[in-house]
Amino acid sequence: MPRIPGLYTTRPIGGRAAYGARLRRPAAAGVALLVAVGAAGWVIPRVVEADVSLAVGSEVTLIGHGNGHGRGMGQWGAFGYAKQGWTSTQILSHYYGGTTAGKVDNVDVSVILTGESSVNVFADAGMKVGDVAVAPGQAVSLSGSTATISDGCGGGVLQSVELPRPLVSPITPGPGRPDPELLKMCGSNQTFRGSLGFDGGRVINVVPLDDYVKGVVPKESIVTWADEGGAEALKAQAVAARTYALASMDISKPIDDTQNSQVYGGYDAEDPRSNAAVDATAGVILLKDGKAAFTEFSSSTGGATDGRDFPAVIDDGDAISPHHEWTASVSSSSIAAQFGVGSLTGFEVIEAYGVGAENGRAATVRISGTGGSVDVPAQEVRTRLQLKSSYFSVQGQPNPPAIIAPPSGVGAATAAPGAITVPGIPAVPGTPEGSGAEELINSLLALAEAAIGMKFTELGGSAGLLGSAIGPVITTVTGAGAAQQFQNGTVFFSPETGAHALAGAALLDYILKGGETVLGFPLEDLIAPTSAP
Repeated sequence: MPRIPGLYTTRPIGGRAAYGARLRRPAAAGVALLVAVGAAGWVIPRVVEADVSLAVGSEVTLIGHGNGHGRGMGQWGAFGYAKQGWTSTQILSHYYGGTTAGKVDNVDVSVILTGESSVNVFADAGMKVGDVAVAPGQAVSLSGSTATISDGCGGGVLQSVELPRPLVSPITPGPGRPDPELLKMCGSNQTFRGSLGFDGGRVINVVPLDDYVKGVVPKESIVTWADEGGAEALKAQAVAARTYALASMDISKPIDDTQNSQVYGGYDAEDPRSNAAVDATAGVILLKDGKAAFTEFSSSTGGATDGRDFPAVIDDGDAISPHHEWTASVSSSSIAAQFGVGSLTGFEVIEAYGVGAENGRAATVRISGTGGSVDVPAQEVRTRLQLKSSYFSVQGQPNPPAIIAPPSGVGAATAAPGAITVPGIPAVPGTPEGSGAEELINSLLALAEAAIGMKFTELGGSAGLLGSAIGPVITTVTGAGAAQQFQNGTVFFSPETGAHALAGAALLDYILKGGETVLGFPLEDLIAPTSAP
């Protein structure tokens, strides 16, 4: 009979495989996991050989990916996708699953300027304090509720004005004012759009939303990306920054000019390329449950997002990032001191999210010592040990971590009819956006990806019995489970039966007898070679 893709194995067990023979675990199996990605497609992670025992001695070596918390959009990934031809809409949809686009008015944002302690300003075209016009060449300093108008910076006092709100404003209110109307700090000439004043003893810049975003994008992204095919990444950044500001305001989270909010540099930070991105997306935000989504972003995801407010996804665009892969060696004494476990005897990732290479992002780390052991969230480990990210594995860890679903599940790829097939299972069309079944399907796929990934590992990874994946995990025709096709067979999963592999004559027999719709899901691993043609 002709060779059917996925039905022939070049590695029968024991040299002679009979129909119904139960698969056994190879003696030397790598640690790998195949997981779903979003709109970008699927990847096969690197196999990490577990032939080195973890010896906690002078230091622990971590194999890491990415830079930052990994939540929401990866900025380097956005750049990578933009260079591949993705639009800003595609980029945002990939990272911020479950959101819809909306549009808002150019409301004012109040930004705390952490580097300023006083307000002493001038504007080439003049200013206003309350209802009082300040002529060109004059300056204004604020103290409490009093505005002192002087003859230039440091000049003689001309007038004092009591203000209900200590704020100095441009001569003409509104967004997008020309350069002569912008306020400048005496001495430094640092320039800001909008108004400057005090709130609770802190210097603030009250600025229209889109003008604020113009001071954020060039500080949070790299404007030269626009010259390298990455203009759409800057547009995506503008939408994310605008949305994040509104979401912060909705929950009364103070906005300052640091990483505690978003880095903001005022007018001096602006660049024509990033301004163009802000103007092109003016007023556009992302909505979740009818409100501005909390669109966090980070420098580099390392290839997979963390999944908190949005489903975790593979980030193939991040391959362009200089932080995509890294290693770090941390002394045992430093680890032990940080976590108070006495002399260190063990450091291992015990839970991971399974999305991405090397079992995905670490979720929980067990740190053991002569004084006891503690289980610590990986993000906390990242912070305490000053690691680039929480996406790391431990070199030489003998046992892979348990795979758990990310907090908001996995962003699953959807297929157009005929686009993705598994032997015996028709292609499944994409779930309609907003349908009640979407969340259930995503949960099922997250479980299936973890279970199928473990089966893949058990059978030797891409060098083992199954070979490499040639398709993603997709739901079966009844929706009761999922399956994934590999070079040498198919793995089927349902919550009731778990994951089991069929290959060779066993898979052919399963298909010919009606597959899942007639026989249900396999209850054991079965493999046998097909006959030669």
